[in-house]
Amino acid sequence: MSPEHCIVKRADGVYADPAVAARLLADAVDGLYRSGSLLAGLDYPAFQRVLFSDGVPDVGGAAAMVRIAADIRPFAPARRALYRPLKLGGGRAEYYVEPVWLPNPGDPDAPGEPTCLDFDEFVADLWLKGVRFGIEAAAVRAAIASPKAERLVAAQRREPVPGVDARIVEVSDDIHRSNAPRQLANGRLDLNSFQNRFPQIQAGVRLLQKIPAGAGTEGIDLSGTRLPATPGADTDLASYAGAGTRVERVRDGEFLVAQRAGFLSVDAKTSQMSIGDKIVSRDGVSARTTGNLQLTGDYEEFGEVQENRTIEGEGITVHGDVYGRLASRGGRILLRANLVGGSAHSKRGDIRVCGVASGAVIQALDGVVVLERAENCIVAGTRVRIAHAVNCEIIGDEVAVGQAEGSAIAGRRVAVDGAAPRKQGEMLVCVLQPEGPPVAELIAAVSQRIAQFGALAARHKEEMARLAGRPDVRRYLMVASRVRKKEITLSSEQAHQFQRMAQEVAPALKEVADASARVKAAEAEQQKGAQMLAGLEAQRLDAACVAQVEVKHVRGETQVSVLGFSPTGGSPYLMAPREIRARLRGPQRGAQLFAGQAGSFAWNSESAAAETV
Repeated sequence: MSPEHCIVKRADGVYADPAVAARLLADAVDGLYRSGSLLAGLDYPAFQRVLFSDGVPDVGGAAAMVRIAADIRPFAPARRALYRPLKLGGGRAEYYVEPVWLPNPGDPDAPGEPTCLDFDEFVADLWLKGVRFGIEAAAVRAAIASPKAERLVAAQRREPVPGVDARIVEVSDDIHRSNAPRQLANGRLDLNSFQNRFPQIQAGVRLLQKIPAGAGTEGIDLSGTRLPATPGADTDLASYAGAGTRVERVRDGEFLVAQRAGFLSVDAKTSQMSIGDKIVSRDGVSARTTGNLQLTGDYEEFGEVQENRTIEGEGITVHGDVYGRLASRGGRILLRANLVGGSAHSKRGDIRVCGVASGAVIQALDGVVVLERAENCIVAGTRVRIAHAVNCEIIGDEVAVGQAEGSAIAGRRVAVDGAAPRKQGEMLVCVLQPEGPPVAELIAAVSQRIAQFGALAARHKEEMARLAGRPDVRRYLMVASRVRKKEITLSSEQAHQFQRMAQEVAPALKEVADASARVKAAEAEQQKGAQMLAGLEAQRLDAACVAQVEVKHVRGETQVSVLGFSPTGGSPYLMAPREIRARLRGPQRGAQLFAGQAGSFAWNSESAAAETV
């Protein structure tokens, strides 16, 4: 098809045939403009679309003709002379729009007749000057309609957008097993831990997804030249599929899916994922086999947990001896054998050692500690039950010990069947009672402090509002917000004025920022006070509990005394192990209730108060 047949003039407008090659359409438009004609009533978006897009969908088996203009009319030389040269560079064309006059044919020396530019003529003039793509139609029309002279970016090229490489993404959390050192939050590597050792997957779970490569978007220069985009590289999801997994291609993508339930393993060399039967660890926890473990569920170990190794998880069961550290975030810790020189720590769960606990630290912050025999241990928990304790420091809310030798025991309610010293170890029993200012006074003081910080924050907010309400500051903030959101674009002169405005209001803005910082600081103190107040309310209820102690059989030098604690410090059994030992073995300032080598002793705070009265 020849170029002149690509554009057809009909009674209702000028149409272009998008079915022909874009080069032929461009040649047809070029011939029209160079013949001294122009497209009147130009639909610029449709004009650009037929020249530079991939065409229009077929209608009825043939591409529909696209209306691009209302008419074709001459472009008078006198009108063409009104248009100034362009400033080209950096992929854009700048044009200076200013008032124009048509010369008076009868009197060439006369000023001429004022007129204005026309968008259709502007497009034709820029085409003949080599600008075929990217005219900013709205900006040009607005500048032509404005009586002011201004320089504007009349046209810009479209930059190519490179394609995105195909990539494999995880669609299930914590699916990869990696023996690489675990990376800490500060970027350092923990050489004692693997990244993930025992991930467990359910059947049908999607493990990985392939995100296809993107072809990218080509750019177009002002001359209409295509600027190719770099396509993204492809990858093969099947290379990640091992035993127990398969690749599924469905409507919403390509996925690697688990075929069965079990534990997931990842080949460190090939990155293949495989799922096998349930893994029961019998190799123990050591630097060679597992490293330190950080698990999201329950864990059962039939081997030993070696010294300096850590297991963190929910419920933890170990059948072998434990020499390392166990930490539960919310489940039970059950040791079928012995805990030697290690530790067991549970935030919200019970701890039980069926064997011997020796030289260990055992803490259940919100649970029960049950031990058969404990030697040289520090034991703390909400409730503690020990059959036989030797040279231990034991503290809890409720403590029950069968036979205690050379130990220091403290609790709100303490029951000891038999107590005796052990070699150089004293036998000490302490009953915990709140001391210091009454909790009610502390609650009143904290409430007052919270109110003070609230009033302080309100004053700073008022100061901020006053400063921000100044006309110059308000005007600057409004303009700055619109510039930041890219709602407006400043010219070079406007940018200079904006900078000068910023300099003028800088002191006021600094005062606003300082006031904002003071508001945040006051609100932070308010929040801390509210948290402290909630804790004090809980402590007020706790302090009302009756304290009591009973030692059924005294078989050697035994002392029973009151051990005071501050309610504001929280429950005393939440102290660090070193603090527990220092507190129970250190000098006792409370009243001594009993000291003797034989007999029995029982006491409670309620009856003592009655006797005092």
